[in-house]
Amino acid sequence: MNDKSELLQQLTIDRSETSTTRSIKVWHLLLFGALCAGLAYVAGSRPQVPAAGTEPVATREEIAPAARAEPAPNPTPAPTVVPEDNTILSSSGYITARRMATVSAEIIGLIASVTVEEGMTVTQGQILAELDSSLAQVDLDLARARVSVLEATRDGIAANLEEARRTYRRVSTNEFSSDADKTGALSTRQNLSASLKAARANIRVATLEVQRQQERLADHTIRAPFGGVVTVKNAQPGEIVAPTSAGGGFTRTGICTIVDMQSLEIEVDVNEAFIGRVFAGQAVEARLDAYPDWVIPASVIAIIPTADRAKATVQVRIGIEAEDPRILPDMGVKVQFLKS
Repeated sequence: MNDKSELLQQLTIDRSETSTTRSIKVWHLLLFGALCAGLAYVAGSRPQVPAAGTEPVATREEIAPAARAEPAPNPTPAPTVVPEDNTILSSSGYITARRMATVSAEIIGLIASVTVEEGMTVTQGQILAELDSSLAQVDLDLARARVSVLEATRDGIAANLEEARRTYRRVSTNEFSSDADKTGALSTRQNLSASLKAARANIRVATLEVQRQQERLADHTIRAPFGGVVTVKNAQPGEIVAPTSAGGGFTRTGICTIVDMQSLEIEVDVNEAFIGRVFAGQAVEARLDAYPDWVIPASVIAIIPTADRAKATVQVRIGIEAEDPRILPDMGVKVQFLKS
């Protein structure tokens, strides 16, 4: 029995001993934490010595007062160069030719030859093409032959009239002539005189017909109406040309297009809100899109007195004061209207 009591006492947990041990452990932890905090404080307050070969790094507290005390000066801006701009308005347009024509024939006909090519310079009256003129030549020859026949008839009537006049004078002076002879001679003379007038009138009509046939024949030769440069060749030998479109793909309405390079000018559309800044004779500087660094002197020729309702613009004609082969029709150009 005593042995069992001793065993039970050994198995019983001592509550007082456990509480005391737990309190000792808590105090040990608190002391260890306080010691660590003290060491950290001492280490933080000690000045840091930079390692060899490195530069000291300023703390935030050192930088802030310096920045507040001495603000960094603003950099001096570069001087601004203001160009002397004499432009009051800018616009864009195209090079146009005042004298440009698509040359055609006045009659319908078969093209026999074309004597020009693109890029050729032609003079006024130069032959550009010729049509088949065989029928026109025949008509001219017939008209001339008719004139020759009428002239021969006129000469015969004139000779007969001269003879009738001599007969009438002889009969009139002969006292043995009867009144019937005198009347007959007078009538013959008058009839021949009238026939001679009719023959002369017919000759004039036939002569006019010859002139018309000559002009018709000349229409088969197409000439340049003015001097310029051929920019487009529209027809080839063997094709049919007509003054107006006759339908079909084998009828041409023009032989070639000629441009007078001395009539080139600039056409621009100016917004109607700014048209008041433009006036005739105003100086203009033009720059071709193909040569943007080349300044072309120009001046305003005229302001077209009508506005485009759809675009709200007014067209302005500008004359080019410097002729140059680099300036070509339909080139894009930018212009600047100057103040003076």
